Amino acid sequence: MSILVLGTVALDSVKTPHGLKKDLLGGSAVHFSMSARLFTPVHLVAVIGEDFPAKHIQFLREKGIDVTSLKIIKGKTFRWQGEYQDDCNNAITIATELGVLTSFKPEVAIHQKKIKNIFLANVDPDIQKHLLESMQKPQLVGLDSMNYWINNKKKQLISLLKKVDLFVANDQEARSLTGEHNLIKAGSQLLRLGPDMVVIKKGEHGVIFLSKDILFSLPAYPVEEVIDPTGAGDTFAGGLMGYLASKNRITNQAIKNALYYATVCASFNVQGFGVAKTSNIQRQALEKRLREFKAIIS
Repeated sequence: MSILVLGTVALDSVKTPHGLKKDLLGGSAVHFSMSARLFTPVHLVAVIGEDFPAKHIQFLREKGIDVTSLKIIKGKTFRWQGEYQDDCNNAITIATELGVLTSFKPEVAIHQKKIKNIFLANVDPDIQKHLLESMQKPQLVGLDSMNYWINNKKKQLISLLKKVDLFVANDQEARSLTGEHNLIKAGSQLLRLGPDMVVIKKGEHGVIFLSKDILFSLPAYPVEEVIDPTGAGDTFAGGLMGYLASKNRITNQAIKNALYYATVCASFNVQGFGVAKTSNIQRQALEKRLREFKAIIS
């Protein structure tokens, strides 16, 4: 079962205590795809400008990503510049250039409209809604967002939550959207807004999963050195959705397995700048780290 992801394809400039990298291939859809592809074919829907390097498009193709619906239009590609200081949990945004994102209306090829697994990665809720309404009877729909949209388009986001199966948020976003400080209460409130499943990411402190049947928590995989956490949340979402999309039925055990894999995928992400580590993950290395992770927490 393949998966379709709507999100951003970006050029990121990132500064961490380990150095400065400019114009890295990034964006929510890219980071998602790097982990989701390990489990199922991925179709990417996004927009880029004419300034986007052709080598990056070829790179995505070489990783097995279907870029049929990666739209190139006149203008500049979305760019983000950020810095992480001693606390690598929080990025300081230096500059954001929306570029071609301001006029983006996603369109998918006819053969993609019947894809049953969809992830709406972090973009404007109106763009997410437009894409979802163009699809034919999806079976599993996941959604991510950010505080900017919670603050500026909360009504649209809450409306969209009624139409998705899985909502992925970090702790700050969950608290901001619900007004609840306690994350269990926040997760329960998010379930009442519509989705059947809620994942709350807590950075280096792991994740909480909630549904009407399960309350499940996992720590993060212990990484000795965090190089660049940019995209870790999107990488987590890709591992989670990718694994679930590869299964015929979403059982409680499948959900737990997906959370294990997602956590391990995210641990690779933070060990290098951009997609340096996740783009080169081999399934054998993923399984080895998964076994190590289970041994640590058992």
